[in-house]
Amino acid sequence: MNEENIGARVALVTGASRGIGAATAIALAADGYHVVLTARTAGGLEEVEEAIFAAGGSATIAPMDLLETDSIPRLAAAVAERWGKLDLLVLNAAALGTLAAISAYDPKEVAKVLALNISAQAALIGAFDPLLRKSDTGRVIGLTSGVARRPRAFWGLYGATKAAFENLLLSYAEEVRNLTRVRVAIVDPGATRTKMRARAYPGEAPESVKPPEAVAERILGLLASDFETGAFDKIG
Repeated sequence: MNEENIGARVALVTGASRGIGAATAIALAADGYHVVLTARTAGGLEEVEEAIFAAGGSATIAPMDLLETDSIPRLAAAVAERWGKLDLLVLNAAALGTLAAISAYDPKEVAKVLALNISAQAALIGAFDPLLRKSDTGRVIGLTSGVARRPRAFWGLYGATKAAFENLLLSYAEEVRNLTRVRVAIVDPGATRTKMRARAYPGEAPESVKPPEAVAERILGLLASDFETGAFDKIG
């Protein structure tokens, strides 16, 4: 671990190339975090990194596919070598999948969405848990959706994965509750101006819903509070 990195607050944000992930990464950098940005799209990550640098912040990009076999362990090893800890893990990356009747789902697509929305999230928690435990203020923030708790026709695949994701995070929260300083929270951003939202609601006027920056501001507010592990924050 380099001496210059000692004392830095380090955050890892998945799905950081656009939308809520990008806005959260920029807000965290403005708040003093060194932000590790990861997503599949290198170009988008570079744009976010440039925005952070232009505002006087610091960031590192790590383009990667979370579904590649060794991508998550390699990233965890790199973070461990450079900083020796992780202060914040923001689990934002997710796939919407096709909005369709359950009876019409393609099994291959189901497997792919399950792999990203659940299996990769479990792998991220497992890989970074040791580094979160080394932080004095280790935090995990997971982004969910209202359909996880309120089933909706044609949203079954995405809703099911988000329900499982919430259970995964809350189970982890209970596992670390009395043994570590790590705390876990789930954030439901509600209707937000993102590419995923535009795909799900193609006829919706973008300006009719809040921008990603509003969610990022709420996440920073949550981090500044002394929230109990397992907290749930629904944004209107």
